[in-house]
Amino acid sequence: MRVEIWSDIACPWCYVGKARFEDGLAAFAHRDEVEVVHRSFELDPHRARRSTVPVVESLAQKYGRTLDEARAMEEHVASAARAAGLGYRTEGRDQGNTFDIHRLIHLAKARGLQEELLDLAYRTNFAEERSVFDPEVLVALAVEAGLDEEEARAVLADEGAYAEDVRADEREAAELGATAVPFFVLDRRYGVSGGRPAEVFTQALEQAWQGRRIVPVAQGAPAGGACDDGACEVPPRG
Repeated sequence: MRVEIWSDIACPWCYVGKARFEDGLAAFAHRDEVEVVHRSFELDPHRARRSTVPVVESLAQKYGRTLDEARAMEEHVASAARAAGLGYRTEGRDQGNTFDIHRLIHLAKARGLQEELLDLAYRTNFAEERSVFDPEVLVALAVEAGLDEEEARAVLADEGAYAEDVRADEREAAELGATAVPFFVLDRRYGVSGGRPAEVFTQALEQAWQGRRIVPVAQGAPAGGACDDGACEVPPRG
């Protein structure tokens, strides 16, 4: 069985959702027969490349919140992250365009190192005092994941490298009706949106394995807005 996960490195609930999904998968009896494929999605595709802004300011501006409300949103997801055993810094992080990161993750996928680079990128973005929007940090992460340094640099220098792979993933997400990420698709039959509890993922895996119809979980963005209740709202494309 194949599970495809659309996500963005800049999405806090994607970070949490990945950990929760892995816990749910660990409790699934047929876990060794599940192929997990990570697919690209950009939450802020129109931001200039290598232009960053503090996360709290970005949240306040994007969702029409006050700075205090944006900080509360960060604290909320930080609590969820820590409960999942993840590090999370609520201050000092920046937000930017993730297109180059996704292109590098596609290189990692081609080299069989997608999971390694994805985990490093998430941890760096949310828990460390390094910026994934710094090309030198990206190269260092690629090497740490096992990629060749010169190949990683060549991909970052060539704006067309793996660009179509990223765009193809995003087109598929739109075709499948994704309105929030993380977005999980099980065998192209069932969809689960948001960083749901581990037991929800286990149940979805079991029901998909059995081939029975399941009730879709959290179709669309969560009530109350984006990035504050288990999913990050997908922006309009175009």
